[in-house]
Amino acid sequence: MINMNEQNFIDVTVIEPRLKHPSIFNAFDGINSGEAIVIHNDHDPKPLYYQLLGERGNCFSWTYLANGPEIWEVEIRKNDEKAGEETLGEIAAKDMRKADVFKKMGLDFCCGGKKTLEEACLEKGLDVIRVKDELKFAETKAREQFDFTSWKPSFLADYIVNVHHSYVNENGPVLKDLAEKVAAHHAGSMPYLQEVNKKVCELVCELTTHMKKEEQVLFPYIKSLEANAATDKGFGTVQDPIWVMERDHEVAGEILRDLRELTNDFTKPAGACNSIGLLMHKLNEFESDLHIHIHLENNILFPKALEMER
Repeated sequence: MINMNEQNFIDVTVIEPRLKHPSIFNAFDGINSGEAIVIHNDHDPKPLYYQLLGERGNCFSWTYLANGPEIWEVEIRKNDEKAGEETLGEIAAKDMRKADVFKKMGLDFCCGGKKTLEEACLEKGLDVIRVKDELKFAETKAREQFDFTSWKPSFLADYIVNVHHSYVNENGPVLKDLAEKVAAHHAGSMPYLQEVNKKVCELVCELTTHMKKEEQVLFPYIKSLEANAATDKGFGTVQDPIWVMERDHEVAGEILRDLRELTNDFTKPAGACNSIGLLMHKLNEFESDLHIHIHLENNILFPKALEMER
């Protein structure tokens, strides 16, 4: 028999083992949106989190009230059905400190920014509770200098061009030249460097074409929307070029993932020369800038443009 008082407190330790999870599921199913149950246990009930997520979906929050070593108590609150779970992109847009956590964990908050935290962690095989703890800790660090979400779209577009487009224009040719020289000198003993050279060339060429489309078509139109002076640019809605730009971002992201796989996460092989180490460093640096670049567009600028048009 389940032991629950008016506050939906469940003492799991007194429930027959085979009935523990079914009893908790029944209790959770019986509460309304916004309400919670609290479970009391003598060990970490983390397996329950994943079972609940798998069988009920991303419809609850999980908060430790006591976290061992002898007693564990967890509040499981059913989400308000009217309030959707934040995506990685939305979380990063509100606090860039948390974007650093996503990067450290290998969570794609730019091209993959439309996924919820739970979805992304399940896909990556990460402990979502640990990631949430990291995000909470990130809030204690000094805030970033800029609040990008408060900027007007025209100013943000200019910032992207002058900071991130300029970075690609300046560093893309350097990266291509370095990858070509490394492949020419070392592909004999490390054949994968030929593929690295090919992928770097693809990436830089893709981005160069992509940025021209933004600077010549999309960004000027976004500025005209802000000025309430938008005219026909050959497309029906700003959503159309945004879809094209987001697809370009996905292509760039796929190339970067290939490069990471080819280079063992941009790791200099043991005994390799300094030029290979420099290439790995430059690739990691290039990826970091591109993640912020794409994040500012996908998760902040483009939603602002769509909102203006509406």
